[in-house]
Amino acid sequence: MSASVTVRVPAKVNVQLAVGAARPDGFHDLANVFLAVGLHDEVTATPADTLRVTCEGPGSDQVPLDRTNLAARAAELLAARHGIAPDVHLHIAKDIPVAGGMAGGSADGAAALVACDALWGTHASRAELLDICAELGSDVPFSLVGGAALGTGRGEKLQPLEVGGTFHWVFAVADGGLSTPAVYREFDRLTPDAPAPEASPALLEALRTGDAEALAATVTNDLQPAALSLFPALHDTLATGTAAGALAALVSGSGPTTAFLTPDAPSAQKVADALTASGTCRTARVATAPAQGAQIIRSAPKAP
Repeated sequence: MSASVTVRVPAKVNVQLAVGAARPDGFHDLANVFLAVGLHDEVTATPADTLRVTCEGPGSDQVPLDRTNLAARAAELLAARHGIAPDVHLHIAKDIPVAGGMAGGSADGAAALVACDALWGTHASRAELLDICAELGSDVPFSLVGGAALGTGRGEKLQPLEVGGTFHWVFAVADGGLSTPAVYREFDRLTPDAPAPEASPALLEALRTGDAEALAATVTNDLQPAALSLFPALHDTLATGTAAGALAALVSGSGPTTAFLTPDAPSAQKVADALTASGTCRTARVATAPAQGAQIIRSAPKAP
């Protein structure tokens, strides 16, 4: 047992998000190429008399602190499997944009799961952790794994992908949020006959070789038209980043964060500066990819 455990977990960008038609269960089949990026949340688990969630950092006022929070649900699911009470204080230090299409909530769920497993000494296997992650949500397994992966099914079935270099990204955080269910409903309206999703061989090869220009030529997001329909101001953000020299510009996941792939670190800073100066976004963040999945960064031993 530990006195506290802190887990660091990355954001994600979808370099390909191919979306099929709605299934009878309401989900959509996906070919979802995840890439973990170096924007991180940290979740610290400490013993408590009951389950409690606190949060600090940008956008923390938008984070639910009740048991709808994925971090709280992760603690409950792990505790239930091991026959213990989910008595833990989970403190989330946010740096991943909230409601921004970068899987911040999913990341917190994965981080809480790893933190509680270490805090409680439940010694869950990797397979058990991934199974709980899939129960929590479609993006949560990738937050645990990190790196790069192809997600199929509703995104929870992961196949690790090789990445041959470092990619430089800029993320423009929008003023306001987008509801993922609303974006999918708009996708269904705009694309009633969506074909079966397939991963792009050219995109997977670009990742494998670390070729930013080849990756830029192949990135796609089937949810982008729906996100732009609901949040038209994103057109201006995408145009600004492109004009500043980005190799590719796309909506990240369901949005409204927009992602810009650049050739190198100086180019990334130039694009970020242009976006910040343009007034088309709240802020712009520079990050590299790939990044490691959820990992313990601090563990304070329990006093004897």
